[in-house]
Amino acid sequence: MDPGQTLERKQPAALIIVLASIMAIGPFSTDMYLPAFLAIARGLATDIAHVGLSLTSYFIGVSVGQMIYGPLLDRFGRKRPLMLGLLAYTAASLGCAFSPTIHVLVMMRFLAGFGACVGIVGSRAVVRDLFSGTEMARMLSLLMMVFGIAPIIAPTIGSFVVSASGWQYIFVVLAAIGLLVFLAMGRFLHETKGHDASISLHPRDVVLEYVDVFRNKVFLTYGLVTAAATAGFFAYIAGSAFVYMGLLGFTETEFGFIYGGNVIGLVLSNQVNRILLRKHDIVKLLRTVTALQFLLIALLLTGSLTGFAGKAAILCLIFCYLFGFGCITSNAIALALEPFTKNAGTASALIGSLQMVAGALSSGLLSCLHNGTMIPMISMMTGCTCIGLLLIFGPGPVTNRAQRDL
Repeated sequence: MDPGQTLERKQPAALIIVLASIMAIGPFSTDMYLPAFLAIARGLATDIAHVGLSLTSYFIGVSVGQMIYGPLLDRFGRKRPLMLGLLAYTAASLGCAFSPTIHVLVMMRFLAGFGACVGIVGSRAVVRDLFSGTEMARMLSLLMMVFGIAPIIAPTIGSFVVSASGWQYIFVVLAAIGLLVFLAMGRFLHETKGHDASISLHPRDVVLEYVDVFRNKVFLTYGLVTAAATAGFFAYIAGSAFVYMGLLGFTETEFGFIYGGNVIGLVLSNQVNRILLRKHDIVKLLRTVTALQFLLIALLLTGSLTGFAGKAAILCLIFCYLFGFGCITSNAIALALEPFTKNAGTASALIGSLQMVAGALSSGLLSCLHNGTMIPMISMMTGCTCIGLLLIFGPGPVTNRAQRDL
């Protein structure tokens, strides 16, 4: 029997669902309240631009929180910081529901992001505690497959809640989700790493720990591969509405179906990745998928520049690009975390921060390059894939375990 299957069967389904649910709090927290922007603006007597600051503050909270939770997860074990973060998220979500002004809402969303970010950092650290190598990549793919359901259903739930009850109840629902996940985690998640007093929380030592992790050749290579892939994905997110509706002429409803179909492709890609990892080496698979992704998106860029890319070709090639993204990130994250056992929380937090920074830079750059065509979006997606390809085939990757147990 395949060792990956053996290890997976030892883990109860409840644990997988709990870990995926912790990770899914992030997309629920963003995608579920997007349909309520207009209602929030009316309710708090402000404009959409100021409501958008609540999304920005949420992502700032996520970025800051990840760097703080990483060392805490290594020092105090996985479970206690996870539960603390979820409690903070639940309380902050309730605070959002009762916010009297947009300024309070922006602050509460920052605190919600600060609490929610522990989910993805802690879940990856738990997976690293239980698995390594190919088995870790397969388990991350499984979690991402379950986690991927959230972006599909969250906007629909948000639209229903805001039309039926008002925007405040979206945050009540988010708080209820946080509480339910907190209770489920207390019941089904067992500690996978004990308290380690040797992990210092002195600011200087924490900074040095992050520097040591970042300097690890394996982490640096595959962490940057993950960041490059994420930057390309954020370029798609930032530009897709304009391309599909503004240029290709799809309606809002049609755009919703297209966007949802692409998310389903992301979910399916993780299942395909799990199957392929049973028979193929993780590094070879990562190289192959990245090379194919580059060829497809470069083909789309060529078609965009020459004017030969029709609607069907654009839809198909972007779907394939996103399908590859699911495989690339799961495998690259697994490879980046492979050298670490003692400080997997710190490594997981650093990967998350790299992704957030890459996504923010990508979105901002796309706004600056906007010229009324799809070329800036496709060019950035192509460029990011090219960077990942150069990193993977360059001199950086190390596949042995000489740097393990840092």
